[in-house]
Amino acid sequence: MEGDPVTDRRIVLGPNQYGKAEVRVVKVTRDADRHEIDDLSVTSQLRGDFTGAHTSGDNAHVIPTDTQKNTIFAFARDGVGSPEAFLLRLADHFTASFDWVSGGRWEAERFAWRRIEVDGAPHDHSFVRSGEETRTAVVVADGDDRHVLGGLEGLTVLKTTQSGFEGFPRDRYTTLQETNDRILATDVAARWRYVGADVDYDAAYASVRALMLEAFAARYSAALQQTLFDMGSRVLEVHPEIAEIRFSMPNKHHFVVDLSPFGLDNPNEVFYAADRPYGLIEATVMREGLVPAPVAWEGIAGFC
Repeated sequence: MEGDPVTDRRIVLGPNQYGKAEVRVVKVTRDADRHEIDDLSVTSQLRGDFTGAHTSGDNAHVIPTDTQKNTIFAFARDGVGSPEAFLLRLADHFTASFDWVSGGRWEAERFAWRRIEVDGAPHDHSFVRSGEETRTAVVVADGDDRHVLGGLEGLTVLKTTQSGFEGFPRDRYTTLQETNDRILATDVAARWRYVGADVDYDAAYASVRALMLEAFAARYSAALQQTLFDMGSRVLEVHPEIAEIRFSMPNKHHFVVDLSPFGLDNPNEVFYAADRPYGLIEATVMREGLVPAPVAWEGIAGFC
């Protein structure tokens, strides 16, 4: 009741989840001389009736995290496929197998490998770890509902011109000079939410990645914010099965080095790449009138 001291209120358990985090699973497909490899880090977290475990030490509903780990390995035996499809299989298994599990959150990072070339040809069973981005996926089960997020992180991009930053407000603390020709570089982290179940997740991922890269390169950037919006808009224009896309993009500053003390000019060719501090641009690009799905984003820190 209004006016009651906080200390008089009964203490109860709030929202909770538990599971096994960052299970590293490598699946090698050996059904031909040419092997395939899937390398993932998978996290399984269950939601449901776990009150007894917290309040009275009753573990009758606590599916061991070790069991969740073993389930991930067992499911990999039958093949991984897209990370989104793999996580959906896990979600369906745990919610169907245990009455008290009402939902959960399953997350995966997929690490890329490419074939080593020998005598100009890709080798059948030797690989080198790709230095490109990490693909991410999240599945949230909430009762019978399934929310699927695709994503990536560590997609490092740079353009050497066709970028500037002008027209910003100035005060007594402003030292930054305006420019219409600078390096623009960032590490793209993005997650996008799918709607509907009939999605080829591998094909969609490849297309989204390509569209973001095209949009980054395509036109003059007046600010990283503008480029971020261009990238998200391009994805939504092409993919009706995506409802929204969230970005976190640091501005990886490159400063022109003053070479005049050495009697040299520097026509925008030699730069100092600063790692800290950096501008951090984050935003959501979405369809107007979008029905929000906050449960899909629970447990995801920040924008990505």
